[in-house]
Amino acid sequence: MQVEVVMPKMGESIQEGKILRWMKKPGDTIEKDESILEISTDKVDSEIPSPSAGILTKVVVPEGETVDVGTVIAFIETDPKSAKVDTSAPSASGHKKEPEQEPVAEAPAQRQTEGASSRQRNGDRFYSPLVKTIAQKEGIALEELDQISGSGMGGRVTKNDILGYLTSRSSKPAVALRTDYTIHSADLKELQKKYPAPKYEILQMDNLQKKMAEHMVKSVQTSPHVQAISECDVTRIVDFRAKHAERFEKMEGFKLTYTPFFINAAIRALKQFPLVNSSLEGDKIIIKKFINFGMAVAAPSGLIVPVIKNAEEKNFLGLARSINDIAVRTRNKKLMPEEVQGGTFTITNYGVFGNIIGIPIINQPQVAILGVGAIQKRPVVMTDAEGNDAIAIRSMVYLTLSFDHRILDGAIGGQFISTVVSNLEQYDFSKAF
Repeated sequence: MQVEVVMPKMGESIQEGKILRWMKKPGDTIEKDESILEISTDKVDSEIPSPSAGILTKVVVPEGETVDVGTVIAFIETDPKSAKVDTSAPSASGHKKEPEQEPVAEAPAQRQTEGASSRQRNGDRFYSPLVKTIAQKEGIALEELDQISGSGMGGRVTKNDILGYLTSRSSKPAVALRTDYTIHSADLKELQKKYPAPKYEILQMDNLQKKMAEHMVKSVQTSPHVQAISECDVTRIVDFRAKHAERFEKMEGFKLTYTPFFINAAIRALKQFPLVNSSLEGDKIIIKKFINFGMAVAAPSGLIVPVIKNAEEKNFLGLARSINDIAVRTRNKKLMPEEVQGGTFTITNYGVFGNIIGIPIINQPQVAILGVGAIQKRPVVMTDAEGNDAIAIRSMVYLTLSFDHRILDGAIGGQFISTVVSNLEQYDFSKAF
């Protein structure tokens, strides 16, 4: 039986994906759930498992192509005796899976047909849900939409096409129109002339790097950033970790890091200052009654921020397990796009690279981000209960809070980070493990 492999719908907001690499070639035998290709969305790079065991008979969409969710990208034959392998190069135009087609066999991605069925057709053109949403929001009729030139596969109108059209048709000042933060492709031949080898080397940004760059530019354009920096004495935590690290690793199977201590302290502070766990829509502040804690992870392909959902419900061990799980899967490209969405607050630990102080950029649409520097031993003036001063060697760390000054003023920002410091310095180890 022939099984269609389709571009999976990997999240409610994901409407298309780019094929980065085929890990199998036509003629290869494949096990069910074995990784067969790597795709990139605007959220994360992921390895996609095979929906069925069999032989990969045909690759329809080549590497480098971006196609809509629901598009047929390959075929697998489950009966080796019936396999007819097509080794010809896939067409750059790809193959669209029409909404009215019945699937040959049900795959996990095919059970979610919203992406394919919601595509709207006018004449001979298809428009993705994202393009349709932008058109409706901006009052663009289908007749007007048909006049927009498409740069996508087969002349498809992309997000960048419609946003560029909106910019060109409007008479408003460009600064007020800035909604597209896309990094556009540069002419390689022109750059090679300008920066000739061997004195220069030109590298191509990958999809994840471009999306991260666009996200950071958008954040700076959106939020007036203010920073508050505090130092924190984490000597007790350092000593506790050193004492219990070996037992913890034997018990849990992974190393005890400082990260769960910092996240736990921040969660307790967020409960005390719910405004820091909010977002802004127009002139309305949206307070989140849950904490989806984002954690910046340095992956091989770039910085990714997976999210621990409902982190406020987890105890110390639960947090430690979740942190280890998402860190390992991020580095192994096993994250699903929904696991990097919906964050309400983020922590970034640049201290792992030896940096003592950093100024992080807010992860939109959040309103604050906590930065953690390197823990270092330093001489510190200590004052006892009787007011006597003494110099002691303590393990110290600088914490930086970047916050959106549209919502959070200096008082709230300062009080929040001071509370995080207090939670760390007075950490209750009886609730650890």
